[in-house]
This record gives sequence, C-alpha cells and structure tokens, in this order.
Amino acid sequence: MTRVVVATSNPGKVSEFQEALSGLGWQLEPLGGYPLPEETGTTYEENAVIKAAAAAMMTGLPALADDSGLEVAALNGEPGVYSARFGDRRDDNERNLYLLELTRHATDRRAKFVSVLVLAYPDGHIEEYRGEVEGKLLEGPRGVGGFGYDPLFELPDGRTLGELSVPEKRAVSHRGRAFAKLTEAHKDGPPPRPTGSRI
Repeated sequence: MTRVVVATSNPGKVSEFQEALSGLGWQLEPLGGYPLPEETGTTYEENAVIKAAAAAMMTGLPALADDSGLEVAALNGEPGVYSARFGDRRDDNERNLYLLELTRHATDRRAKFVSVLVLAYPDGHIEEYRGEVEGKLLEGPRGVGGFGYDPLFELPDGRTLGELSVPEKRAVSHRGRAFAKLTEAHKDGPPPRPTGSRI
C-alpha cells in the first residue's frame, strides 16, 4: 500500500483526508513530530506547496497539504488566504461576527470558497488540484454543521454549507471538488513515485 503523509498538525484533517481519498487505497499518515513551516505565501497554491514540500522532504514520503479560504466580493476578495486568521480574531465565532460587521451594509453578497490541494514528492515533483464553489454571504448564520464560515455561505440551491451532511458537503464543496480531481487523476494512473521513507 502506498504511504502518503498529510502535512497538518490537525488530527481531524488527517481523518478527513483518509475518508475523502479512501478509494485510492493509499495509506494516509499523520505528520507526527515534524514541524510545519510558517505559511508565508500570498496564494493558496503557495501556502499548500510550502507545507506539502516541507513534509515530503522531512519524511521522504509523498505529502498532501491544502490551503483554502473564503473570497467575498464586497471585500475585494478578502479574507482569502487569511481566512483562518481574519482580523486576528480568536475563533470561528469571532471571525464570523467580524465578517458580518464588515459586510453589514453590502448589497453585493457574492462569495466563493476556494481550496487548493497539493501532492508533493521528495524528488521535487508537485501536483496541484483546485476546487471552487460559488454562492452568497448571508446576513446571519444558518445551520450547525461544518466549521468556519460554513453557516454564512449559501449555495445556489438555497442551503448553507452548515446545513449539509458530511457526504452532501463533500459532493459540492470546494475541498470536495479538489479531492475529486486528485482522485480522478490517480484512479488509473501510477501510484506516487517510490522514495526512501524516513518514517
């Protein structure tokens, strides 16, 4: 079975990757005690590559990482790559309240979620898979599922990401679409290139 490390310190994200990519037959493993570099990129691609490439070099295994964010038209695309630390707020609830305050008088409520998934190899080869979903920003949360800005983001069908079950969200979300592209690319192709593992 092909071993692939997930470049994150979040156990929940490792589980999410394992479930989403279960059809590939890869053995997805946590990064362990290796430190992740600071995300200094200005794009999702740059941040995901920073994490995945570092993990691949440290472990000697192919590595997966992602970066994602919410882009709000009324804020000229913000918070974007800074979504997880928007306004230096401490948690999801504070970031949601901050976003609602900034857009309180906005008439243009268009928004989109973007996710970029990167598969990096120790030999320097990089693969990128991008997923997007468009919708609109609500004036208040709806739904208790998901995380982050999910309860504020309404899909074209009228439901928010916070109102979807996990399988429903994976089928339509930005991250789910990126996972689908990676799965499609590797379903019949060769497995990740052999390397000299250090873990």
